[in-house]
This record gives sequence, structure tokens and C-alpha cells, in this order.
Amino acid sequence: MRRTRGFTLLEMIVATLIMAIAVVGLLANLSGAARNAARLRDYDRVVQLGRLRMNDILADPNVPMSGTFDTSLTGGMAAGWEAQVTPFEEPPAPAPGALTLDHIRLQIWWMASDRRRTFTIEGLRRRVITR
Repeated sequence: MRRTRGFTLLEMIVATLIMAIAVVGLLANLSGAARNAARLRDYDRVVQLGRLRMNDILADPNVPMSGTFDTSLTGGMAAGWEAQVTPFEEPPAPAPGALTLDHIRLQIWWMASDRRRTFTIEGLRRRVITR
């Protein structure tokens, strides 16, 4: 009897099992990568919104010091900000018309998977004393 070339059924089952293990491992890594990408997308979105809000505060001293972002800008997630403006440097004898520096601390928050996440942006603003 002549032996034919090819794979036996046992060899095919082992090869299929090895491929199944490899595919399951790859799918697990892909789902983790997708979660990380979504988290980074949310973080990038709120960072950009925070920079815009900081620019508003730096340009206009009458901007509200807290609030929430429109959900159309945040991709549907709840997000907001809280700002604190404190004197940073004043002249020894402040007079109207003199320049002073304000320290601005802007905290941005957003909800991600039922957890409140935050980051802080700080900056300085020059203003003229009016009192």
C-alpha cells in the first residue's frame, strides 16, 4: 500500500486549536486597544475645551468662573470647569492704572465610566488695577 501525502485529521485539529488560541489573544488585545483609544479621544476633547475656556478667561475678566460644557461639544459626556482667579503679584502701593498679575487655576472635569476625572491648567493674566 502506498502512503498518500497530506495532513491527518489529528494534525488538522491541533492546527485549528493553535489558530483559535492566537485569534482569541489578538481579539483580547484589540478590545483593550479600542478602550484606550476611546479614553484618549475623550481626554483630548476635554483638553481642547479646557484650552478654549482658559483663552476666554485670559481675554475677558467677566467670564463665568464655573459651568458645564455643551454635550454637543463633548460627544455626549458630562463635562465642566471651575476657575479660581487670585492675585499673583501686585505693586507695593497699588494705584489705579497700575499693572498687576492674576494667577488663574482652571480645573476641567468630565465623567468617564461613572468616575469623575479632572485635570488642571494654570496661567497668568495681566490686568490694570481699576479700584
